[in-house]
Amino acid sequence: MTTVNKTAESLNEGIANMMVSAKEDFIKWTSDIYGGEVKSDYYQESVDAWDSKTQIKEGPKYIKIVQENSVFAFVCKTDFKQFKKGDVLKPASYNAPALNQPRGNVLDGNYAVRWTGPLYLK
Repeated sequence: MTTVNKTAESLNEGIANMMVSAKEDFIKWTSDIYGGEVKSDYYQESVDAWDSKTQIKEGPKYIKIVQENSVFAFVCKTDFKQFKKGDVLKPASYNAPALNQPRGNVLDGNYAVRWTGPLYLK
């Protein structure tokens, strides 16, 4: 788990901060397997390709972040219902977020992510 501590002025900056933290968690995860350093060529190639495998898709309400072929998270573009601009939502499906609670806010920072996606707030 990595904590995103940085605040952001824009959604794009906040999403970039979140994905940098997720990549750091992936590097830590692959390093922990091998005692502190990435020893596998497969994992090193995955680390090197991380950024190129991230896609940002903007819809009318949300920004969808896709890592390889899986949805990493959704980010709210505006305030609505109980959510505010920048809230991070876990995916319920490929095309829709889970609307139970936000996992953090890319503008405010101070939330946890893993390389697999955002974590629940405690």
